[in-house]
Amino acid sequence: MNYRHSFHAGNFADLVKHALLLDSMARLQQDRPLTVIDTHAGRGLYDLSGDGARSREAEAGIARLMSADALPPELARLADAVRTRNAGDTVRWYPGSPVLVAERLRPGDAYRGFELRPEEAEALTATLALWPAAAASEADGYEAPPGVLPTDGSVLVLIDPPFERPDDYRRAVEAARATRSRRPDAVIAIWLPIKDAETLDAFVRGLEAARLTGLMAECRLRPLTNPMKMNGCAVALIGAPYGAETSARSIVEWVATTLGEPGGRGEVWRF
Repeated sequence: MNYRHSFHAGNFADLVKHALLLDSMARLQQDRPLTVIDTHAGRGLYDLSGDGARSREAEAGIARLMSADALPPELARLADAVRTRNAGDTVRWYPGSPVLVAERLRPGDAYRGFELRPEEAEALTATLALWPAAAASEADGYEAPPGVLPTDGSVLVLIDPPFERPDDYRRAVEAARATRSRRPDAVIAIWLPIKDAETLDAFVRGLEAARLTGLMAECRLRPLTNPMKMNGCAVALIGAPYGAETSARSIVEWVATTLGEPGGRGEVWRF
């Protein structure tokens, strides 16, 4: 695969995904210990002066978030997390899901991040060295969750593949189904790009066929007229925690209306 998290780090889709991740994590930490499993973790921390500078996607994403006058609480939480790693609102370093989760682990919580690329897995191990309760493994993240599920406590699984292969959509659904078969109470967040309506509809049909239910937080930056572009993104939140619908709507509406083009929209619906 040619995909690099660093090339897209801090773009609009990261804002949606990471704000929802932090919101779900906070909701699940109300009482029981929490285990977070990250199937496609990347290296955990990104220098936006590297690949991110070449893509310039962060300029239209996290840079605009940090300069906004007012933010919904869910996005303000993400902005605060980014601000702690940078000087003021100037963003050079963007924390990926491993760091965002690891620095919020309580005693009894745990994080397991999986990365298939050897060099990325090595970098992830080094990034997580500061947090004893966070561990990285070089492995196929699609196959990992059922084998590391705890028997008690709450579980949050983030499935965030590159979607470069035709079977990524199918394997994401299969990973979610296998996880829920062992832990029916697991909360699973599947991130996906939106290029055209047909692919999104087929993915939802796959979820329904697998008897997976939850919320779809959909953020379209522009009408779906060019299937060669990432016109938006969505997060399927299976087993969504109580109150997540309100937060998800706040996140996708802000990103779509603030960062999107005329005709873009953010909405939340159930599948």
